[in-house]
Amino acid sequence: MKARPPTPAALGYHMPAEWEPHEATWLTWPRGAGASFPGKFGPVPAYWVKLAELLSPHERVRVVVHDEAHEEEVRRLLAKSRKLRRERVSLHRFGCNECWCRDHGPVFVVRKSEIAVLDWRYNAWGGKYPPWDLDDAIPQRVVRLLGLPLFSPDMVFEGGSIDVNGRGTLLTTESVLLNKNRNPLLTKHQIEQRLRDHLGVTRILWLDGGIAGDDTDGHVDDITRFVGPRTVVTCVEDDPADENHAPLQENLNRLRSMRDQADRPLRVIELPMPGRIEGRGQRLPASYANFYIANGVVLVPVYSHRNDKRALEVLQRCFPKRRVIGVECTDLVWGLGALHCVTQQQPKVG
Repeated sequence: MKARPPTPAALGYHMPAEWEPHEATWLTWPRGAGASFPGKFGPVPAYWVKLAELLSPHERVRVVVHDEAHEEEVRRLLAKSRKLRRERVSLHRFGCNECWCRDHGPVFVVRKSEIAVLDWRYNAWGGKYPPWDLDDAIPQRVVRLLGLPLFSPDMVFEGGSIDVNGRGTLLTTESVLLNKNRNPLLTKHQIEQRLRDHLGVTRILWLDGGIAGDDTDGHVDDITRFVGPRTVVTCVEDDPADENHAPLQENLNRLRSMRDQADRPLRVIELPMPGRIEGRGQRLPASYANFYIANGVVLVPVYSHRNDKRALEVLQRCFPKRRVIGVECTDLVWGLGALHCVTQQQPKVG
């Protein structure tokens, strides 16, 4: 029998925490032909310009575009910006279906001065939005561009379904990773083993589910995030009549009894919710937890709600050495995601 190749964890790789130094942020530029923003695509590209402006002073920004016409359109939009560090922005004509780079983009793992890419299988959140073939191929295109080692876990997975502290602990939700629309033939034990083998984690913490309106079935990056090796922020809905109140309270209660990879209790900080925001004839998954941690800055979705200021204050205390910036995301969340959903960090090594 042929021996199985060693896993990334066995070779010493692990996924670093998001607050560790970045070489770059990856984005996938949205297309009007996509399914994500029905009837409201007009204001959407401006978010990607804004992200490039906010990120390029701190790290490289690598942008996936669909084809030559799409690339020309993106270049025209970026050329209008006076705040952009153009020498730090590059466009890559890989082909793409949708813009949610957190879920279809490359997941990077590191060991000392080396970096590799994980190419999980991607099926657009349980087959909800075909086609997804171009998005599924993006990690392999990244590998060819950067000349990096590639590992291919035999599992459907989205980057927004997990969060790690970079020390060995991973947060996820039962409603996503145990959902039969992803990996119907895998047991919970098998899923956990793939996470350990490829992300280098030793403790996996399971929350229940996500927030109302989240078409991913409940990604953890909309509810609970690591902000330090032992510290998490978790969303809490104060209004007991709100449909998010009970499930978020359940997750809060679980977190209070959870421990990290060294068997130490987590420090749990409560993060408010922005109330009910509607669009597309439904509740939208608006959450302050969908923030993105970059070099020097933390970009936080805000929604012109009275809790915006409170959420920014909570996160500024969590990241005293970074500038916490609120980005109005009411139009972006129309696509059922926000800032963390459209970004993917490339760690810096060496």
